[in-house]
Amino acid sequence: MSIETDAGTIEQDVETLGRQLGEAIEQLPEYRELQEAQAAVEESEDAQERIEEFEQLRQEFMLARQTGDASQEDLRELQQAQSELHEIPVMAEYLEAQNRLDAKLEAINDAISAPLDIDFGEEAGGCCED
Repeated sequence: MSIETDAGTIEQDVETLGRQLGEAIEQLPEYRELQEAQAAVEESEDAQERIEEFEQLRQEFMLARQTGDASQEDLRELQQAQSELHEIPVMAEYLEAQNRLDAKLEAINDAISAPLDIDFGEEAGGCCED
């Protein structure tokens, strides 16, 4: 790619490269494995029931925490439910696939960030730091 001095052309080139990067990420084995693992979780009645139970407990805990009524026992119960959810084989595979994709995306972020002297992923996330 040639870099021209026209700012509009450079911006278009960068946006095109961004789209191409997104399309290339979709082709990564790690991305496809995550998609397959997510579909397996969505198709698993057991996983869906456990997710609903966990989300209900999490909502109850968050409400109790906001009102100052959350106890250590409530937290332990929530953590136990999460642990049991993560032990379901389809959920464990999903989490492993997510970790593999996260590692690949971190490597891509590092490659983009290196010449910029900033953390591209952090800056692209839109979060402001003080």
